[in-house]
Amino acid sequence: MASVTIRFYEELNAFIAAEKRKRPLDVDIPPGCTVKALIEDLGVPHTEVDLVLANGESVDFRYQPADGDRISVYPKFETWDIGALSRVRPVPLREITFALDVHLGRLARLLRMFGFDCLYRNSLEDQELVRVARLERRIVLTRDRGLLKRRSVTHGYLVRSLAAHEQLGEIVRRFDLSGLSRMGSRCVECNTLLERVSREDVTGRVPPAVARDYADFSLCPGCKRVFWRGSHWKKMNELAASLGLRTGA
Repeated sequence: MASVTIRFYEELNAFIAAEKRKRPLDVDIPPGCTVKALIEDLGVPHTEVDLVLANGESVDFRYQPADGDRISVYPKFETWDIGALSRVRPVPLREITFALDVHLGRLARLLRMFGFDCLYRNSLEDQELVRVARLERRIVLTRDRGLLKRRSVTHGYLVRSLAAHEQLGEIVRRFDLSGLSRMGSRCVECNTLLERVSREDVTGRVPPAVARDYADFSLCPGCKRVFWRGSHWKKMNELAASLGLRTGA
């Protein structure tokens, strides 16, 4: 049986058994094993990987390691531009849209609050979530490592935190979203882009005190909900500032 040496770098080590972290691993591989299968057999979802080197050369996930190969596996690079180097993704994702599993409802609302396009329904099964994410080129967000190991998932991220606000911070940092948000531009319930409307347009649809005290309203053309910048707006601005998110809609 062929044997290769593989090493995982930086945060990818969080997926590796403690005694195997941050050092080269000698691994036996069966005939025809792809580098993707090798990586995931060791516990790392392929969606967490942005660059794979075999003997110093970039390869894609279909590469079949040969006996004696030295494999290096890297996560997302924060400061290097590897667009011309990495071959693991045939098409880059720059228009950031997400698909969230059923356990991330609160995170979905927060992302929508800041204007990010999020597919989320608490009735959506994993198979359908993956199908739509692939069709619409969405990034799958989940806390289920197994979901990210599905072959049809090409872009995804394993959410580490349990708290929604901390999860939001993870996503902002991981996908560099600080300059892409438009707070208050999207319906938090159904994900539709909102339309600005006048006070007269919402009279009778909001409490009289709201119609009297506020002048800035938005209407969801999808679910017909009305939104205004109430007491929660200050808290959202504070959260945005702590994460470096822009707040203009």
